[in-house]
Amino acid sequence: MAKLVIVSQSMAGRSHELHADRTTIGRVEDNTFQIVDPSVSSHHCEVLLRGSEILIRDLNSTNGTFIGEARISESPLKPGQTVRLGQIELKLEAEGAPAAPLGAPSGAPPPPAKKPVDATMIMPRGVSLSELEGSGRTPGFDSTSTVFKKKKRKSALYFWIGAAVVVVVIAVLLVLALFKVQQ
Repeated sequence: MAKLVIVSQSMAGRSHELHADRTTIGRVEDNTFQIVDPSVSSHHCEVLLRGSEILIRDLNSTNGTFIGEARISESPLKPGQTVRLGQIELKLEAEGAPAAPLGAPSGAPPPPAKKPVDATMIMPRGVSLSELEGSGRTPGFDSTSTVFKKKKRKSALYFWIGAAVVVVVIAVLLVLALFKVQQ
């Protein structure tokens, strides 16, 4: 049975067996193989089992999917080859299959000029106010804005009204009680 094993030091030894026809890999929980690392896209790539062949397909990830130094969109994956997703490296291991020698061609296009691993870009999550369509606001906090007003505490007002009513009722009852005692 083939499996992907993480070889990056931060998560070394974590693995996932490829027993389904389609295995998705990414940062979020709905992936078959979740890798929580900021350099891995939420839905980074998928591994497809096609008979005896294993294919890996990039899912338009931010930092790309690489076999060796070659960035791929889809490529066969051989046992022993290393796949890089962002800054995380995984190795395909298969029982009874010969391991591909390091640097062996994998059907991927020839590698472009070498990029340092440090070139991986980590994208912040979310959207800034300036990126919103039709937003005339500038980013930052405007303390002169009338959008933020002091919250009125209605519960405190209701408490004091209730307390006043109780005091008035007690006072009326005392006056009535004293009036009846004098008669």
